[in-house]
Amino acid sequence: MSDSDLVRLRPRRIRVVCWSSAVALVVVFSLVATSLHGPTGFGYGTFQRGDQLAMIGLGVLFALGALLFTRPRVEADAHGVRVRNIIGSYELPWEVVRNVRFDRGAPWASLELYDDDLLPMVALQAADKELAVDGVRALRRLHRARQATLAQG
Repeated sequence: MSDSDLVRLRPRRIRVVCWSSAVALVVVFSLVATSLHGPTGFGYGTFQRGDQLAMIGLGVLFALGALLFTRPRVEADAHGVRVRNIIGSYELPWEVVRNVRFDRGAPWASLELYDDDLLPMVALQAADKELAVDGVRALRRLHRARQATLAQG
């Protein structure tokens, strides 16, 4: 592996689901907002334009929350790996990584570190099947190449 090899991995299925859900949320909340008019029930209040805008705003807010799940990605090269999960990002040199794991039944792959920590890589999800397996294999190749370089030098 050369120093210019770069592996970029992102989940596929969760992105499709999240973008579809985000669009559906905005549409549903917008439709609900258009139906808000007239009295609020048996009380003295009535729905105003601000109530409709607030309902659309809630739809946008929930859609943005759903899109947070499209954030995960993994980038790796000959020197290290950068993992960005839903919350939190990590940049690690290959020297601190013991193994790239994708255990049977696990929802996503993880990095096993020499300090016995496990760092989840949410970007490599079991739901993506062969795409995730190919990503784990690419990361393992980079890891093995770096370990071989360190053993020689």
